[in-house]
Amino acid sequence: MNVLSVASEVFPLVKTGGLADVAGALPLALKSQGISVKTLMPGYPAVMRVLKDAKLVMSFDDLLGAPADVLEVTHQGLDLLVLDCPTFFDRPGGPYLDAAGKDHPDNWRRFAALSKTGALIAQDGIAGWQPDIAHVHDWQAGMLPAYMRYSETPEIPTLITIHNIAFQGMFGADIFPFLGLPDHAFAMDGIEYFGGISYLKAGLETSWAISTVSPSYAEEILSGEYGMGLEGLLSRRSVDLTGIVNGIDAEIWDPETDINLHTRYGAGSLKSRAANKRAIEERFGLVESDGPLFCVISRLTSQKGMDLLAQEIDNLVEAGGRLAVLGSGDQALETAFHAAAGRHPGSVSVLTTYDEPLSHLLQGGSDAIIIPSRFEPCGLTQLYGLRYGCIPVVARTGGLNDTVIDASPAALAAKAATGVSFGPATADNLGRALRRAIRLYKDPDVWTEMQKQGMKSDVSWERSAGLYAALYSDLLARKGI
Repeated sequence: MNVLSVASEVFPLVKTGGLADVAGALPLALKSQGISVKTLMPGYPAVMRVLKDAKLVMSFDDLLGAPADVLEVTHQGLDLLVLDCPTFFDRPGGPYLDAAGKDHPDNWRRFAALSKTGALIAQDGIAGWQPDIAHVHDWQAGMLPAYMRYSETPEIPTLITIHNIAFQGMFGADIFPFLGLPDHAFAMDGIEYFGGISYLKAGLETSWAISTVSPSYAEEILSGEYGMGLEGLLSRRSVDLTGIVNGIDAEIWDPETDINLHTRYGAGSLKSRAANKRAIEERFGLVESDGPLFCVISRLTSQKGMDLLAQEIDNLVEAGGRLAVLGSGDQALETAFHAAAGRHPGSVSVLTTYDEPLSHLLQGGSDAIIIPSRFEPCGLTQLYGLRYGCIPVVARTGGLNDTVIDASPAALAAKAATGVSFGPATADNLGRALRRAIRLYKDPDVWTEMQKQGMKSDVSWERSAGLYAALYSDLLARKGI
């Protein structure tokens, strides 16, 4: 089976969030299922700099107003098709934002070009390779199924995965004449959305099937609370909606081999984690203590529940906990966390930056990781925490609910607990969960058992890749293959 994957970011080349991790890891995991995946992505400067021995396989004189090439290359085991279009992608800033933190004003054209290129490859193949299925990710690739639906060429099955429904690719109706679609595509059952255009809505309306990144999130987005205005469409298409939990790269995230740790360890040598805790204390300027060390590795936003944690930091310190924060985001929240660090020197420390190696050390030495998200489609940091014996303290939502077993009396008695969960996501409930975690930490036998259970959890891509393979097979069966 051949699958064309289309994504706006792919780890390890470009990453702003979990989408990149999935787009980078799933194709590798699918190889064991006998599935060949080629991933189409934009040729950002960071991508073009590392390409070696790329082969030209397609050219455009005019791709939505710009010349472009498609280059084929293999990078760290990934078979990539790179859309080399300097007009759209060779610019400062990030994939979606300029150097000033504003949306690139032509994002509509940039990602329509990505989708249109993907549709042409899906329909006609490329360099002797013909995909059986097109799997697109989030709004940035959401127009691919629409381009296929409204073309005169027969479709191949399409699957769109929602990584976060809050981001929908909303643009004004004035862009429609430039998209190269027939007039009847601008309709309620097409790409039109409340008088404008939504690339995500277009994909949800025209794809053969829809998936999202956890079973709980698949249920949540059918409601008005989480559906972000698309709950009606999703409810109508609920028979085509599937939730599959993300996995992690178990080779990169392995405490027994991780070069980012001060001291490597396994489930049978958990005492070695203490050296990593000392390294964290030194890096963050925290004093040693008998109490637990909590960490945060997150964007500092209200969606991630960071405002709830900001309200509870004083209580956390009073109860005997310490806190190391790695992340950046809303200015008001950054200010609040730095203020807490000022109030509690040696007990609270904040680094408002992104540091991948340091995130590994935090997982390998902190006692617990706090993830109080208001909504969380899947989440990856709790999976890293489970893998590293860093107990997740999580809100009971989305993928957090699907992957962490709360330390209830029954779960503790059965030696099945892997974390502490709470809900709904309020500051008071988070505070109670943190105090409960501190009480559990004071019983070393219980805490160690929770760590070991978490480290036994299957957080790899193996099972999830099998579920995607089955979904692909179902789509091909619908086509009659």
